[in-house]
Amino acid sequence: MGYPVTYFDIGCEDAPRNRRFYQEAFGWKLVDRGLSAMAEPAEGKGISGAITSLGHEPHQYVMVYLEVDDIPAVLAKIEEYGGSVVMAETPIPSGGSFAWFKDPGGNMLGLHKKNKD
Repeated sequence: MGYPVTYFDIGCEDAPRNRRFYQEAFGWKLVDRGLSAMAEPAEGKGISGAITSLGHEPHQYVMVYLEVDDIPAVLAKIEEYGGSVVMAETPIPSGGSFAWFKDPGGNMLGLHKKNKD
């Protein structure tokens, strides 16, 4: 796979309630990071992600992120092939950046760029 899925967000309006749900129903270990709680994969299986509350619409969403090295270049390719940019490259306070796009069918996904070490 050229651009692997490496991260997810689960958006919610009531973050404490949803965090409790995922902890109790699935045994997820969550680390509080303010607006989000980070879920790390157990036993090296799966991908990391977050349960997050943006404080504005969209409240309820699930987003998967594809890891890329150059977000603007990938967004240009997305538009070239019929997709659309929803949110341009945006810095993440803890490092890296992300963007949101829609494919030609209207599905919304994200791009994620990690910090270079």
